[in-house]
Amino acid sequence: MISVWEYGMNDRESFSDATYEEQTHLAERELSSFVAAVTRLFGADEARVAGEDWLEESDLMDSPPRSEARDWRSVTIAASARLANRVDAARYRQQSAAA
Repeated sequence: MISVWEYGMNDRESFSDATYEEQTHLAERELSSFVAAVTRLFGADEARVAGEDWLEESDLMDSPPRSEARDWRSVTIAASARLANRVDAARYRQQSAAA
């Protein structure tokens, strides 16, 4: 016979797993969209680096990895800031070399 305690734990674990799966799906979708946009604008090499930036920013996020609500857009914004700095620095180096 299953006790009420065991049944409750299974419900919580099931909810937690479903939430984790949903967050994983949202993160994958956000990362995929970001990498696709960077690829279109700056090419595959820059997209690879930007994808690594995105993953690093997701690791730096304050909320616990299995939390119910993570703001994946803020990860994209932070990775975009890194991209902008890198692209701006490259452009500055090119202009300096040409001068």
